[in-house]
Amino acid sequence: MHMERSLRTHIALTARMVAAAAVALLALGAIAARAASVPHAMVVAESAPAAKAGLAVMRRGGNAVDAAVAAALAMGVTNPASCGIGGGGFMLIYWAKTGRFYALDYRERAPLRASANMYLRNGRPDEALARTGPLAVAVPGEVAGLAAALKRFGSRDFQTLAAPAIRLAESGFPVTPHLAWEISRTADIIRHDPGLSATFFDRGGNPLKAGDVLTEKRLAGTLRNLGKDPDKNFYRGKTGLELASFIQRQGGLVSPEDLASYRPVWRTPLRFPFAECEVYALPPPASGGVLLEMLGMLEKGHLPGLGFNSVPYLVRLIGVMRQGFIDRQQYGDPAFVKVPVKELLSPEHIKEARALALKRTPAPLKTAAHDHGTANLLVVDSAGNAVAMTTTINTIFGAKMMEPRLGIVLNDEMDDFAVATGVRNVYRLAGVKPNAIAPGKRPLSSMTPIIVTKNGRFVMAAGGSGGPTIITGVLQVALDLLEFHMTPARAVSEPRIHDQANPDVVLVEERLPVSTRNLLERMGYRLKVWPELGAVGAIMAGPEGLRGAFDSRKGGGADGF
Repeated sequence: MHMERSLRTHIALTARMVAAAAVALLALGAIAARAASVPHAMVVAESAPAAKAGLAVMRRGGNAVDAAVAAALAMGVTNPASCGIGGGGFMLIYWAKTGRFYALDYRERAPLRASANMYLRNGRPDEALARTGPLAVAVPGEVAGLAAALKRFGSRDFQTLAAPAIRLAESGFPVTPHLAWEISRTADIIRHDPGLSATFFDRGGNPLKAGDVLTEKRLAGTLRNLGKDPDKNFYRGKTGLELASFIQRQGGLVSPEDLASYRPVWRTPLRFPFAECEVYALPPPASGGVLLEMLGMLEKGHLPGLGFNSVPYLVRLIGVMRQGFIDRQQYGDPAFVKVPVKELLSPEHIKEARALALKRTPAPLKTAAHDHGTANLLVVDSAGNAVAMTTTINTIFGAKMMEPRLGIVLNDEMDDFAVATGVRNVYRLAGVKPNAIAPGKRPLSSMTPIIVTKNGRFVMAAGGSGGPTIITGVLQVALDLLEFHMTPARAVSEPRIHDQANPDVVLVEERLPVSTRNLLERMGYRLKVWPELGAVGAIMAGPEGLRGAFDSRKGGGADGF
């Protein structure tokens, strides 16, 4: 009972803080700057300086992968509560010259000393240990992933692409309203970590506010020291030894052997036809297959007749979201469990799933958690190459730890595993056996960047942040663009909903009309009104070039030429 009251208090406080952040963003005019329309090349990122860093690379002749790496490194500096080289992610690449797609998995891994019962205390699972502190830290994959992408597709070296991030970290940049909210929200926890408090608090010991200048000089030094061979220097050099030594001194499991043995994985992208297009997404342990299954359950061309965000349309979405998350329980690291993606995307299963999506079983009202501890970026270059990338340290400020000499914020990716069957993680997702902890295993992820083509030509790209709301947010924006033919600016701004099957509650944004909410409740749906659900960015090609938009729910940049 006490825990339930604490959770309700935490949720109410979070909702008020999200609303305050939204007001601050409006006051600074973020919404007016969220969209761009250009003829040749574009970057959309959850950081305006990161978007500019990526665009500058393409202006100097770099390609989409070069730009994505520069933007990702800059985003790790400017959005340190969401992502950085202490985390990992996924990259989906479309190479226009060959018309081929590539999926790169540089998700964090469980340490080699990890075990399925590592969070049991007195015979009971302690999920908090997977969320905060040294045992929450998984082996980071960000540097390895960026290095692998550059080695295969890049035309610039790592140090050249890291230069904008280094300048931002050394010279400083204004704290955005969203970052200020993230610092304020976690201040009581991060003030106890020497590295985090020295970086994100002022000299008087107060959390940095929007507009304050943030510098990260130690991180700048780390990025510079990675040189032109970042994979070697981070995983098998001095940087890795310092990082592993710090984590182990704090009681964590990540070792030099864990870092030295880490490898990103090139996977076969998933493909699914929809609305006369081909939708490409990342396979497990990402959740691209879940999104594609949801698209499959929605009959092509039928949705506009229901009416955008009408009650019949929302009921249809709720059903497919719920069924998609039910099937997501079969997902995990394909190196450890058989994930029946082919079967789940087969016409036979989708027909069955569509029928099940019309049914629902009431359950006690609980509330799903929501978090922005992830970041997304999209790039299209003048040759038509495209990159959709999502990167994370999991929850806000990850494990709430920074290696102070390196300036690296550490992830809490172990919370994305099933601490124990049925035990919920921070996003209220119940642990399932395929996602159980094992040495060297990658946890299941909600990250779902997509790229869409038609007749072999780029049509759109989208991706998001916000835990499991990534999947449903990207789904809704994709439908807005492909079925309702909205502009990216409108598509990412429309109110959204989220249903993850368990707990049985539909999250709806407060901007959804009250009359619509009332009708859904009268139909028996349990609703929880939320200020904002995730953040989604999008780029779309058209006759006049590229149009893109970042989501004002979190802020960012959309820039091009």
